[in-house]
Amino acid sequence: MTRDPPGYHDLQTSAEPRQHCWISLIHKGPKMTQSTQQLSVLGAGVLGGQIGWHSAFKGKNVTIYDISEESLERCRKTHANYAQQYIKDLGASNSDIEKTRRRIIYTTDLQDAGDSADIVIEAVPEIPKIKIDLYEKLAKYLPDHTIVATNSSTLLPSEFAQHTGRPDRFCALHFANLIWISNLAEIMVHPDTSEETVRIITEFAIEIGMVPIPVLKEKNGYVLNTWLVALLNSSQSLITNGVSRPEEIDRTFMIVNRGTKFGPCGMMDIIGMKTCYDILHHWGEHDNDEQMKKNADYIKTHFLDKGKQGMLGGEGYYTYPKPEFLAKNFLEVPDKSMVNEIVRNVLNK
Repeated sequence: MTRDPPGYHDLQTSAEPRQHCWISLIHKGPKMTQSTQQLSVLGAGVLGGQIGWHSAFKGKNVTIYDISEESLERCRKTHANYAQQYIKDLGASNSDIEKTRRRIIYTTDLQDAGDSADIVIEAVPEIPKIKIDLYEKLAKYLPDHTIVATNSSTLLPSEFAQHTGRPDRFCALHFANLIWISNLAEIMVHPDTSEETVRIITEFAIEIGMVPIPVLKEKNGYVLNTWLVALLNSSQSLITNGVSRPEEIDRTFMIVNRGTKFGPCGMMDIIGMKTCYDILHHWGEHDNDEQMKKNADYIKTHFLDKGKQGMLGGEGYYTYPKPEFLAKNFLEVPDKSMVNEIVRNVLNK
């Protein structure tokens, strides 16, 4: 178990998140007394790594757990890139970055992740069996007061509550990718979640600079992914079925949403191809959706089987750290010298 650095990519985003304390309701109840200082994040992938780094940046002591040293090493390297991103995007100082690094522990020992945690955030793959197995193994290590939250992007807390051994202290806390810019946290409960748990999780979200988004009842996809998965699946269908290319899909999206930094295919790269595959495969099988199954198979064949993981691995639909959608001329009216190339594309030659 070692303390180590953070890091990431060269995506040039500039909007700095603004804090909004919308939830005055939490201040009407009794003041929170439980500590939220010790955070454990289970899963060192794209979002798990972001949640861990950002929480440490905001002053929390963080343990990041994964089953393999290889996964943890990738997370360390990613954190090293985040350091530069936080300096650029958030104006962090070198001192801020060093303090963040010192607050993070990386481990493959689940007991180390569980036995001193005030809050555990689970961020493992969107595969129910993997989550259930982890919750059942984790339960014996947790102190009585520990709150467990799933960062699942599409699955419901009620599917896992009984497996945690503490259904009253379990809920969903779902973050968006690029957490330091897209600073929201969706909060969803199941029927047995206690009010105290909701209060503590909400205050924790605010403490780490998130805008809490209440989800009023259980819904697969929450707020964000209800529209995002539909967008990404529809975009992938255009590619799978040979209707359009990634660059044109993203140009279309970015032109009609002027000011956005990337389109659906760029989003898939940022989310990570493994996560995109897991979601499309799960719901394709669950709903017997043949197009969604084909989309999942396309991602597996064209990306995962070739070792292309998306932005975190350096290549997905685009090549990083300088993806085409960041080029200054990506959305410009083309010169007429481009007519022949455009004609070939239209005629699919």
